[in-house]
Amino acid sequence: MPIYEYQCTSCNHHFDLMQKISDEPVKQCPVCYKDTVIKLISAAGFQLKGTGWYATDFKNKNNKPQDATPKNDAPVSTEKAKDTSSSKTTQDGDNK
Repeated sequence: MPIYEYQCTSCNHHFDLMQKISDEPVKQCPVCYKDTVIKLISAAGFQLKGTGWYATDFKNKNNKPQDATPKNDAPVSTEKAKDTSSSKTTQDGDNK
């Protein structure tokens, strides 16, 4: 519930009151009991909790966390490719 500031124009009594937003403004002063109270405009005090509210939360938005699993599912082979051709070419181009 928000806290509203009030001031009496007769006795200049200044007070704060916690009220629902839907409640009607107070009109009677709690000190002099006259109906001369006005609601003052003041800065609201509130806290932002959770992520996403601070500038530091968005500094590295392009840097996504690295995935622990590799993207390529194919196994990595450590063996060298073997030559399976049975014919060899000589210097003059003849096959043996």
